[in-house]
Amino acid sequence: MSRLLLTIFVLAVAQSAFAQDAHPQLTAAARRFVEQEAAGALAATGGQGRIEVTVGEFDTRAKLAPCVRTEFFVPAGTRLWGRARIGLRCVQGANWSVLLPVNVRIHGPALVASRHLAALQPVAEGDVHVAEVEWTREALGVVTDPAQLENRVPTRPIAVGQPIPVAALRAPQVVSQGDAVKVVGTGRGFSVSTAAVALAAAQDGQPVRVRTETGRVLTGTARAGRIVEVVF
Repeated sequence: MSRLLLTIFVLAVAQSAFAQDAHPQLTAAARRFVEQEAAGALAATGGQGRIEVTVGEFDTRAKLAPCVRTEFFVPAGTRLWGRARIGLRCVQGANWSVLLPVNVRIHGPALVASRHLAALQPVAEGDVHVAEVEWTREALGVVTDPAQLENRVPTRPIAVGQPIPVAALRAPQVVSQGDAVKVVGTGRGFSVSTAAVALAAAQDGQPVRVRTETGRVLTGTARAGRIVEVVF
C-alpha cells in the first residue's frame, strides 16, 4: 500500500516535470523511496539500523517531455550505501530517465575500540565495546558481531572510540618471510617432512614458496605452527 501511495504521489507532482514548485515534493517522494529500498535491503541481511537519507538537487536545466506516469528506480549495480544515485523515469507518455544523487547514512550498534588496537594483533573481547556508529562510513561496513573478529587481526591501528572496518580485517600471518618452517609433503602412498625457509609471508591457507636445505624451491600451503603442506 505504501509503495502504491508513493507511486500516485510521484505521478501527481511529476506532471510539471522539474518545474521549480515541484522540486520539494519530488525530493520528499525520492527520500521516501530511498528509505523504503534501503530498509528492505537492510532487513534482507538481518540488520537493523537507523536510516538517514539526503537527496541532492534535480537538474533544473532538464527539458523533459510531458509524462503521464513516472516511477523511481535503483540503477543496476547501485547499492544504496553512502553516496549513490537513484533514477526517475517516465513509464507512460514519454521516454526519458534522469538520475538523482542521494546520500544514505545508516546508524546502528557496532564494536568500537575501548583501547588503542595495534595493527596485526588479535582483538580480545575486553578490547572493544558496543556503541552506535555510522555503518556507511565504510564501504564494506563495520564490525557488528564479535564473531567477525575470530581468527582476524586489523591491518592498521584503530584509535580509541573508533569502529573497526570490516575491510581492515584479515587472517593473521602464520608464516613470515625468513621463518624456519616444517615442510610436510604427501604423495600417493607416502609422506615426508623436512626443514625449509619461507621465501614470503602467508596467511593460513595461502600458497607460499619455501627453500629446502638442499636448495630446492617448493610451493605449498601455509598452516598454523609454521607448517607448509606440499602435495607431490
